[in-house]
Amino acid sequence: MRFDVITLFPELFEPFQRVGVTRRAFESKAVDVRLWPLREHADDNYRRVDDRPFGGGPGMVMLVEPLLRCMDAIRAEQAARGVPRTPVILFSPAGKPLTQSRVEVLAQGPGAVLLCGRYEGIDQRFIDAFVDEEVSLGDYVLSGGELPALTLIDAVTRLQPGVLHDAASHQQDSFSDGLLDCPHYSRPEVLQWPEGLPVRDASAAVPEVLMSGHHARIATWRRQQQLAITWARRPELIAQARAEGRLSKQDEQFLKTLL
Repeated sequence: MRFDVITLFPELFEPFQRVGVTRRAFESKAVDVRLWPLREHADDNYRRVDDRPFGGGPGMVMLVEPLLRCMDAIRAEQAARGVPRTPVILFSPAGKPLTQSRVEVLAQGPGAVLLCGRYEGIDQRFIDAFVDEEVSLGDYVLSGGELPALTLIDAVTRLQPGVLHDAASHQQDSFSDGLLDCPHYSRPEVLQWPEGLPVRDASAAVPEVLMSGHHARIATWRRQQQLAITWARRPELIAQARAEGRLSKQDEQFLKTLL
């Protein structure tokens, strides 16, 4: 899998590739991240990549010509290495929200060219000619596309074989089955709250069922916790799971107890 990242700030990506569980994928080139600093493809002494918008208004617009030269270099390098042409993804508030289901599809593919916009936006002619998909992290605006690109790379990379210590870990993630994840606990079995430290009314003990060794009971508890948390925090996900037929009769019976 290969990601070609068009960016004005390649230095944001380099530390990310050296830390965390995903670094193994980057070190082995199972996920190959190639950075394309856009200013290297400017043709003037000032390495200018933006200009004022036609029609006036605040902000600057990323110019087409440097983007064209950068895209040409990416496609030529892909061809020289015999790798497939990958789709171009632009990070934009106008894009479709990035979801776990979309991440799972991308994780099965060859990668993508990730276009990190800056300023007021990108000349629409380049978007119309080259961009295959626009992606948004949510209904808010960031300074540029680098953080969304890092997010997408991380989400896709952790699904690659051999990245996580336990291959089944991601199957229990939030959204993997359309619901939020259940709570998790570790040692000690009973906490001793620090004296004098204000603590909300919270249990200091691990739920008994998780220490029972009864796998069926544990699985039921975890599923019910998923349903209860999703119902309380993201009820639209319950409605979506119901519409897609992903709730069992037992799920529906438990949900009725929450009403």
